Amino acid sequence: MFMTLAFILFILTILSIILVVIPIINIHKALDREKSSPFECGFDPFSKPRVSFSIHFFSVSLMFLIFDIEITLLLPTPILMKQINMLNWLISCFFLFFILILGLMMEWKQGSMNWM
Repeated sequence: MFMTLAFILFILTILSIILVVIPIINIHKALDREKSSPFECGFDPFSKPRVSFSIHFFSVSLMFLIFDIEITLLLPTPILMKQINMLNWLISCFFLFFILILGLMMEWKQGSMNWM
C-alpha cells in the first residue's frame, strides 16, 4: 500500500515538473506588440479608443449580414415547393427575390460596394 502511494506521488511530482518546464522550453519568440494583439474590426487596437472606425468597413459587414440572412431564407424554397401551392410558392419567391435585388441595387447606387 505504501509503495503504491509512493509511486503515485512520484508520478504526480514528475508530471507537475513537466507541466512547469514545458511552457518555459516551448517559448519560441518573445512576444511583441503585433503578436500579442488580436486583429480587430478594421482599426488598430493600440490607437486611441475614441477614434472612429471606418464606416465603409461597417457598411460592407452589414451588407454581408443582410445577404447572408437572405440566403438562409432562400435555401428552403425548393422544399417548400412540394408542400405549398405552386402559385403561392411563385409569389413568395418573387417577393423574396425582389427584395434581395432591390437591396442590391440600392447598395450599388449608393456606392457602398466600391472600395475606392
